[in-house]
Parts: sequence; structure tokens; C-alpha cells
Amino acid sequence: MSNPYEAFLPLSHRTGIQPEHTWWEWASERVHIARKRRKAPVRVIVVHGLGTHSGALWPLVAAIPGADLAAIDLPKTPLYDDWLRLLEAFISSEHDDRPLILIGAGTGGLLCAEAAHRTGLVTHVIATCLLNPSDQPTRRALFRFSPLTRLIQGPLRNRELPMTRVLNFNKISRSPALGKLCAADEHSGGSKITWGFLASFFQHKAKFGTTPVTLMHPEHDSLTPVELSLRTLARIKGPTEVVMLKDCGHFPIEEPGFTTMVETVTKIIKRNSL
Repeated sequence: MSNPYEAFLPLSHRTGIQPEHTWWEWASERVHIARKRRKAPVRVIVVHGLGTHSGALWPLVAAIPGADLAAIDLPKTPLYDDWLRLLEAFISSEHDDRPLILIGAGTGGLLCAEAAHRTGLVTHVIATCLLNPSDQPTRRALFRFSPLTRLIQGPLRNRELPMTRVLNFNKISRSPALGKLCAADEHSGGSKITWGFLASFFQHKAKFGTTPVTLMHPEHDSLTPVELSLRTLARIKGPTEVVMLKDCGHFPIEEPGFTTMVETVTKIIKRNSL
């Protein structure tokens, strides 16, 4: 079955490559991993953020050359820290002697940067944005309910609300049709999140290490302005670089930024090949 997100990519970058669907057990969770296995000198793990999933990102990363690729689907968990612990465990379970590059989309960028620091097993982090939930300007700019999460206690923490109430899906893409697809997707805008998870996210104190980080940020991202990510990038202790994706919105599908994204990832993979 074709992936509906691929139709929004530049024609020259549509590969039609379908993932191998695999599963990984962690605690009581059965975690879906989309893969493109190959005997490559570098491994890449792709990590989504709030309000999306591996299927939405797969067409963007499927054509990445020279890498053994895995895209993880983070399950619904009670706390944000569960996501971080899960990602750490997955990185450790996949470890071998090859360099590992993490690619984080949306809030997945922060997850990747922290997991790299906490595991010490990551060679390079690539992020489309770096949103620090403890940063007040970030809270005010992005999330509609962040002030209320401090008041959530007891049974209310298990109450769910739709992702479309949390994120403004009208700002997901410069393409209205893609924005509507994301909003209607049962694993994206159609999914739900608990107040408890949101509260744990906003209370999280991020810590960073020295792993190199490339911020690959869309130029016209009205959902996550680049200034917010630059505030977080300044806290990274290791080497950093910024690559702007020209004409791209938050979901980066526009040219020439899309080609820049592919070229940047390819360059980093080649640089880290054994």
C-alpha cells in the first residue's frame, strides 16, 4: 500500500520504498520499528516527536543512501521520561561497532540530543528543531495548555485530549492539503495524549552533552520558529552547525530545502563512514 505522505514530496525524491515492519519489546510495550536493512557502514535511527509517527517521516528518510535505517514509533506512555528511557534502551539494544546517527523531527530532536548524552553511543545528532520544554518562550509560542499543566493532579492526569487541541495543525505545513492529512491521521492529529504526559514534558529539565549536533531547520517554520531552537542549540557543549532549509515549512517538503536536507544528511553519513 502506498504511503499518502509521499505524494507531497518533490517528484525526484519519491522512491516508493516500503519499510520492513519489525517489533521490539521494551518493558510492557511492543514497539513498532520501520526498517530498511542494509550492510552499510553507518546506522541511522529516526525519531518522531509529538503528533506524528514513523509512517509520516518514512518517505522523507527512505532514500537516505549509505545507511542501515530504523524509524521508531514511540508508544503512548504515562510520562515523557518514559520516551527518553525507551529510546536509550533501543539505542543500547541496537549497538554494534558502526557509527550511529540520530535524526529527530519536531520534539524528537530534543529526545535525540538527550539520548546521545545519556548513552554515549551516538556519533552525531541531526534535528529539524530543538524545543526545550522548560524554556518559557517555547511554551508560550507553541503549546496552548502549558500553563494549565502545573495544576493537573490525581485522576486528571489520566484524562486525554486530542492532539489537534495541543498543536496548531494549520501550521504543520505550508501545504494546506498536507496539513489536513496530518490533522486527520489517526496516528497524528487524530491521536490523543494525556494531561499527565504533557505535564511531565513541560516539567522536564533537559541535559545535553558533547555529541555533535546539526540543526537542520526549515526556513519558513511558523509552528517552531528557528529562534527557539537556537536558544537550545546554544546549550549544546559539543560542535554544532545550522543548516537552513530554504522555502520549507515545519514539515519540510519544499524545494530547494528538501534537496538541501537530503544532501546534508548524506554528507554527515559519508563523513562518519568507517
